[in-house]
Order: sequence, then C-alpha cells, then structure tokens
Amino acid sequence: MPRNLPPLDLAALLTSWQLALRAERKSPSTLKVYSDGVNGFLRWCDTNGVDPVLDRTTVQAFTAALLEAGAEAATARSRQLSLKRFSAWLTDEGEFNTDPLLGLKPPKLDTKVTDALTDDELKRLIKACAGRDLRERRDEAIVRLMAETGMRAGEVVALRVADVDLTRGLATVYRGKGGKGRIVPFGPQTATALDRYIRVRRGHLRADSPELWVGDRGKGFSYDGLHKALQFRARQAGVDRFHPHLLRHTAATRWLAAGGSEGGLMAVAGWARRDMIDRYTAATASERAAAEARGLGLGDL
Repeated sequence: MPRNLPPLDLAALLTSWQLALRAERKSPSTLKVYSDGVNGFLRWCDTNGVDPVLDRTTVQAFTAALLEAGAEAATARSRQLSLKRFSAWLTDEGEFNTDPLLGLKPPKLDTKVTDALTDDELKRLIKACAGRDLRERRDEAIVRLMAETGMRAGEVVALRVADVDLTRGLATVYRGKGGKGRIVPFGPQTATALDRYIRVRRGHLRADSPELWVGDRGKGFSYDGLHKALQFRARQAGVDRFHPHLLRHTAATRWLAAGGSEGGLMAVAGWARRDMIDRYTAATASERAAAEARGLGLGDL
C-alpha cells in the first residue's frame, strides 16, 4: 500500500540532492545548472505566494511564467529538466510514492542559427590580445586554443600544465561533457602562443600550481574569469554579439570549410551525436554547399 507522505521541504532536500550529485561525480557546471533550476522554482513560489510543491500544475505554471517573462525556450526547458531530475531522485529516495513529473513535456525549442566568427573578426580578436604581459599572453593562448580545437570553456579552464604537450601539439581533456575524456590536437601557432604564456607564467605567484591558467596578482583563473577576459578582448576588437561559446561554433565551421571530415570533427569536439554538427554549423551550410558545387563543376558540359 502506498504510504501517505508529509509535504516535502524542497530547500532542505536540495542540499541532499547536491551531495548525491557530487558523489556521482557530476561536473560543477551540471551541479550549478540543476541547483539554479530548483532554486529558481523555489524563488518563484515564494514571490508569487505559491506552495512549493513538485506537481505538474505548479511546474507547468512556473515554466509558463518563465516564458511570459521573456526567457528563452532553452532556459525554460533547462529549468524544467532540473526539476524533473530532482523529482526522479526524490522518488528513488522514497520521498514520493510515484514520480509526479514523469512524462511532463518540455517546451518546444526554436531552431536557432548561430553565426561563427568571420576570419577577419577572429584575427581582430587575436590582435586585441597582442602584448607581452601575462594577461595578454594568456588570453591569446586561450582564444587560439578554443578557436582551433572547439574545446568547451569549462574544459579549457580545467586544463593543467601536465595536460598540454607542446612538442606533439596535443591537449588532454580528462573529463569532458558526460564525463568523457579525449585527446585534442592543435597546430604550431597555438603551440607557440601556449609556449609564450607558459614561459611568462613562470614568474607568477602561482607558478607551482598544477592548473594551467592563472589570474591577476597571484589569483587563480575561474570559469567566470575566462568569460570576463574574452568579453574584454572582444570589446577591444569591436566584435559584437560575442560570447566564448561562439569560438566553439567558429572552430566547427572552420573545420568543415577547410575540408575536415565530420567524424574527425565529432572526435575533436567531443560530440557523440551527428546532429550536433548541424546545430553548430547551420549558419554556414549554404556557403559550404556553394563552394562544394563550384568545385564539382557540374555545369561544365
């Protein structure tokens, strides 16, 4: 017989869920996304005088409120997914008899086209990092590494000194998205930029730290630090609409435009699904098709 369970203290149980997620070795970014979703729901309930109950009606109302307030469909979907994962965990832990959010449909996503940086914009971004101090050498190395390899910002921040082999031009990502590792190759110009950064890094207060990247005045270098540093360089370069993830789109677009294989791109970028290529390179698909058609010369009769 199903037992009658008392109302749940979701705020207190969130702490227990976070502990369980850490035990499962979920990445810090995943932990943050899930926590933000639950905390956002609890804040909305408190602001609107709604009982914080995980049921379909309340979660659907929360999702609708996000969309009506101007949130992107992807954001609303992410928040709802966090609540569904939380609800599934609560059910597994015996806090619910049955999962009240099982089968709840997420909001439909719009199909967006994200442009890549043009070659001129990328050159301007690299030029904006020109200089000999630590920040300039660091930022150029990061821009070149991300634009060439398509590494995620979190993967770049997590690199250690020992993870980079300048002689062979290889970086090792030990824990990418989904906990998967991979080897990422890079060319001589990126290797040179990394070498220049590592040499100037030797005079930093954290020179003995295993982490590859260091910040200003003896500080470390975080995910937020990378975002702020690259946003600053983009403003200097006059590159609009910039966000660091744009470098991943740029790397994928440049790979295919140069004749690289889709399988090779998936391996380097750390993608398990073929549809991710379309998502990241849709904006330039027509340009690549036109270039391919001209090369085929089918009109030469």
